[in-house]
Amino acid sequence: MAAVKSHPTRIVIVGGGYVGMYTALGLQKKLRSGEASVTVIDPQPHMTYQPFLPEAAAGSIEPRHVVAPLRKVLKRCHVVTGRVTKIEHARKIVTAELSDGHVEEIEYDVLVSALGAISRTLPIPGLAEVGIGMKTIGEAIYVRNHVLSRLDQAASTNNADLRKKLLSFVVIGGGFAGIETLAELEDMTRYALRYYEGIKPEEMNWVLVEAAGRIMPEVSAKLGAWTVEALEKRGMKIYLDTRVKSLEGGHVILDDGTEFDSDTIIWTAGMKANPVLRNTDLPLDERGRVRCTAAMQVQGLEGVWAAGDCSAVPDLSRTEEDPTATCVPNAQHAIRQSKLLSKNIVESLRGQQPKDYFHKYLGSVAGLGLYKGVADVFGLRFKGVPAWFMHRSYHVAFMPTVNRKLRVLMDWTQALFYGREIVALGQINDPKSDFDRAVQS
Repeated sequence: MAAVKSHPTRIVIVGGGYVGMYTALGLQKKLRSGEASVTVIDPQPHMTYQPFLPEAAAGSIEPRHVVAPLRKVLKRCHVVTGRVTKIEHARKIVTAELSDGHVEEIEYDVLVSALGAISRTLPIPGLAEVGIGMKTIGEAIYVRNHVLSRLDQAASTNNADLRKKLLSFVVIGGGFAGIETLAELEDMTRYALRYYEGIKPEEMNWVLVEAAGRIMPEVSAKLGAWTVEALEKRGMKIYLDTRVKSLEGGHVILDDGTEFDSDTIIWTAGMKANPVLRNTDLPLDERGRVRCTAAMQVQGLEGVWAAGDCSAVPDLSRTEEDPTATCVPNAQHAIRQSKLLSKNIVESLRGQQPKDYFHKYLGSVAGLGLYKGVADVFGLRFKGVPAWFMHRSYHVAFMPTVNRKLRVLMDWTQALFYGREIVALGQINDPKSDFDRAVQS
């Protein structure tokens, strides 16, 4: 006679991003009552829809509407706010440092690795001191406040050199994140300048630096070249096949000999798998990602699954050409993988065979500011307003929950009538300063 389990199957999901939240959402819909418990562990109590970060930074979307609160969305799951520090599958234990500081060991029967990726930095002098990332909602809010505050300071100073530095903005990395960040912020500042009588548009210096010979490798070379041309027509400087040598003190030195000062340096040059994975006994590939089968099961380990940016899932749409091909780390794969992953976990619990993940690349869309965009869909290339509309339609369709979809649509509608929000709320970076001065006076 088979042993009777004393408790429901304990499913632990480490990471509450795309894969973590969407997988948990699918599980809470598909699992029968008492069949399994689902625990989600993440340092933040929300999931951030990263494709909307550039628009949140540029004032087209309210930042709160870019995130989905995990506890509100995952009503039938247990959400733990903490940072995973270790995974021991040999003991089936996840170690996490919780938000109050204490360390807890959480047991599991089924594990889902959804730790995602972090920014991949390089040993460039000065980068750690002056660089700003664009992977979290906090960074997007900071970038918005920072850029607008540079306009305020530039309008107030009589120092020509300082003014030039304040009005120079650099984005390093020519992928989707870098291009959209550059284009959206430039569009925002161009709009904001109508309220700054002392600053002329030609004084702005927007610069993109990309080490490769083209931008946005996900789209066709022709569309990438058109995007460069469109950005340059707007006065932006695009440096391709160029690397940053130094950023010390905000003094930018490129390997082609170009030098200038900037007070805003945004880093979007690539990602790497979450380094926490090195502190696990899961099998990793040479890039630090979890080795998986096409069904998203971790190779050689029963009851362990992985998907998204932290995983090396075979890309079956390309393996005939390249047997080693794995899915690229983007939102398109992460969302689709998580939807199948929740089904596979449930089928596995019920003794059924999980299905392989197969998703042929459909195309890519990118926003370049209000009414501006590029798209490469089903081999067809679009630009301008049609591409901008496709970009917004695609991403709002994948935004989780009807609540958030409607809030984003309302933000866009209001922006059409009233323009972008151009208020710098820099006080949130040091909220106690005024109160401390009051106490001391």
